[in-house]
Amino acid sequence: MLNRGYAYTTIIGSEHHGRTLLSHLASLYPHSTAQEWQQKLDNREVTVDGVAANGEESLNAGQTLVWNRPPWIEPDAPQHFEVLFEDEHLLAVNKPSGLPTLPGGGFMQNTLLHLVQLQTPEANPVHRLGRATSGIVLFAKTPQTAAQLTANWNTPKVQKIYRALSQGVAEQDVYEILTPIGLVPHALIGSVWAASAGGKPSKSVAKVIARTTNSTTFAVSLYSGRPHQIRIHLASIDYPLLGDPLYGVGGQPLEDHRALPGDGGYLLHAQFLRFQHPITEEQINLEAALPPEFSVP
Repeated sequence: MLNRGYAYTTIIGSEHHGRTLLSHLASLYPHSTAQEWQQKLDNREVTVDGVAANGEESLNAGQTLVWNRPPWIEPDAPQHFEVLFEDEHLLAVNKPSGLPTLPGGGFMQNTLLHLVQLQTPEANPVHRLGRATSGIVLFAKTPQTAAQLTANWNTPKVQKIYRALSQGVAEQDVYEILTPIGLVPHALIGSVWAASAGGKPSKSVAKVIARTTNSTTFAVSLYSGRPHQIRIHLASIDYPLLGDPLYGVGGQPLEDHRALPGDGGYLLHAQFLRFQHPITEEQINLEAALPPEFSVP
């Protein structure tokens, strides 16, 4: 799909005051080298406070930097989703694996957000799932609904249970995982979320659903909302997701550093979501059917 391009806008912070534009662009968007950024500047794709820039400018705090990215062909992604629940306040859908929730990583229109808003323009996601993760995504249709759900999202008032297929055969039936999660270095993109002693407190509870000779299927309940939490937490107890290209035993990025957070290959599904409707106060119990790739015990 050839999209319409996009204007990436940032405000220059005080910590970047006095830096040259070219060096700032190369560090802000490390997917392109300084030489590649110079070509974009020569193509007049970048403006500072509305004026086309050449890269030699010395930046000032508070300036508006815009990269007008030309249209590009986006990677393919599934274009379908199943509606699980809808009323005038909420919309819940079952997202397929391979479809990003939000724009990023080369995706702009091939996203769940774009597809949903084609039908329901006022809907905005309360949370997000990773591109390769399937299952329930909840949208709010009003600011009031969004605010109340966001306030409760990582509290016991909202119950979230995932199905995950891991490498190895679990020795215990239940694991309470408290591994802190923080940013660690990554050669390609600077940093990624991973197990980190200095990271933020995190909690998951993983219960064994089934075992095979070389794998374990877990039901994982989330009690915090860190990025890639289930992938990191199961890897941190030495049961990384089967096929995960990024996280290995210990919850750290694999040593080759070739994979990115959005890369797939694993099975992780947001299966159950339970919460009180923020407007009607009705108890909402949602379930998204498992994808056929999961073997149901």
